[in-house]
Amino acid sequence: MAINLQKGQKIDIGLSKITVGLGWDPNEGTGYDFDLDASAFMINSGRLIPAEAYFVFYGNTDSPDQALHHTGDDPTGGNSADGDDESIQVDLSKVDPQIQEILFVVTIHDAISRKQNYGQVRNSYIRIVDDNNGQEVAKYELGEDFSIETGVEFGRLYKREGKWKFEASGIGYREDLSFFLSKYFKGQIIK
Repeated sequence: MAINLQKGQKIDIGLSKITVGLGWDPNEGTGYDFDLDASAFMINSGRLIPAEAYFVFYGNTDSPDQALHHTGDDPTGGNSADGDDESIQVDLSKVDPQIQEILFVVTIHDAISRKQNYGQVRNSYIRIVDDNNGQEVAKYELGEDFSIETGVEFGRLYKREGKWKFEASGIGYREDLSFFLSKYFKGQIIK
């Protein structure tokens, strides 16, 4: 049976092959489609991405160690009426040893110009699925009203004493994707 996580709750993963699914339902009638983008930041002990390729998103679908694979962009939030809109497949046995943490962030594309925020999005969640049997292991539903936020760190995988754990974060930001890149990557991003 799946665990329903609360904000800040941590669990042991105990699996190597998982899928991190992210879902949301935009409210209707806001004038524009909602283009929410899931991203993963593979971070070392210095709290930085060691190289640009360790930022996994719809434009870079595979990490250099082949541990993460983004399954593709959903530009309208319509991939699934009741399932994951975007997902990232993770093989923890392949994660480069220098990586200590993997952050999962969802940002609203062009949020400022479209006047969009998470207050206009409902049913947002992150979930962990066991790739061996397709069963949901844990799910965190974003219960807070992020009325001005345009980006949310949903959760993170992190390594402690050689074991991978997951924490439900639920941290909202009034920022776009470039904020997260400047925070976790000190090199030059090639667009």
